[in-house]
Amino acid sequence: MTPSPVPLPPASGAWREGDPPERRQWYAHPEPLPLEAGGELPDVRLAFETWGRLAPDRSNAVLVLHALTGDSHVAGPAEPGHPTPGWWDGLVGPGRALDTDRWFVVAPNVLGGCQGSTGPSFRGPSGRRWGCDFPFLTQRDQVAAEAALADALGIDRWALVVGGSMGGMRAVEWAVSYPERTGALLLVATTAAASAEQIAWAGTQTHAIRADPHWHGGHYPDTGRGPHAGLGLARRIAHITYRSEPELRSRFGRAAQDGEDPWRGGRYQVASYLDHSAYDTGLAVSQLVLKAHALGLHGHQMSGFDAEVLHGSLGVPVGYRALSVGAPAPADLLPPRLRERETAARERRPVAETFSGPTWGTPLPTGP
Repeated sequence: MTPSPVPLPPASGAWREGDPPERRQWYAHPEPLPLEAGGELPDVRLAFETWGRLAPDRSNAVLVLHALTGDSHVAGPAEPGHPTPGWWDGLVGPGRALDTDRWFVVAPNVLGGCQGSTGPSFRGPSGRRWGCDFPFLTQRDQVAAEAALADALGIDRWALVVGGSMGGMRAVEWAVSYPERTGALLLVATTAAASAEQIAWAGTQTHAIRADPHWHGGHYPDTGRGPHAGLGLARRIAHITYRSEPELRSRFGRAAQDGEDPWRGGRYQVASYLDHSAYDTGLAVSQLVLKAHALGLHGHQMSGFDAEVLHGSLGVPVGYRALSVGAPAPADLLPPRLRERETAARERRPVAETFSGPTWGTPLPTGP
């Protein structure tokens, strides 16, 4: 038995005006945002969500920063404006690790993210969607927009900035650019600077997307069809790097997908998992290309930044946590455990061992 065809998702998974807002709130920057690479970005809006209440002295604010393909929906159920449940739903809420009876939790959709925040799927001054004409962004630009959001919320200092993967890179940028506003950092599966391997993986994925004939230079949303084949290949590559060989072996081994026979054109379970991950309906492909490039620049775009001495100069408490989703095994390939241990060693901080539990050890889905 061979797998049945998977229906193609919409041309763009971006949130658009008229879509249900659900928990989203918006901050509109009152003036164009100056960009580190030169020029400025007009009409900046950031979508964000909050949980809990801000204390009268504003001392209990926690900033949660999402990874490459995340959004502001950290906690809560799937709903019309959010096709999937919150991506850290087990960690945010009353009595949970980020206890919203105590903390005021803020999660913005990153600038360029297109899940309510200004990005390539938004219309520019010409009235046409930006596509790949969207201005070049760095993570310092993205954090500058988040700092403006904090100003608007009346938050002078975050008690904690927590981020995973690319969100962890932005958390580091918060400590570099705004140390007086960063009470502490919790960095999850991240690194101080993008490695050559990370840049190589990201570059391979963006090449796959750009090679799709339906890419149209990033101006695909109004054509009715997106670069689905290129995105599917890019996402399969990405999900290999999000795991490790021991974890894939323990979860899937060489088992065939239920009802399929690899000897007759069927799939193995691990291939079905990658197929399931290939078509994420919450993605705007052009923002993935934009953010992948910003991720590669991390550690290089900061004026005077030296990744080797960063952690000796941070003036904030730092906790490092290297979390592996699932069975006890080496962490995912991005970043490798070696980079996490180097990051921790420079600051003389412990790195948590990988672990399995009800929050992180849930089964990985496979496709139809």
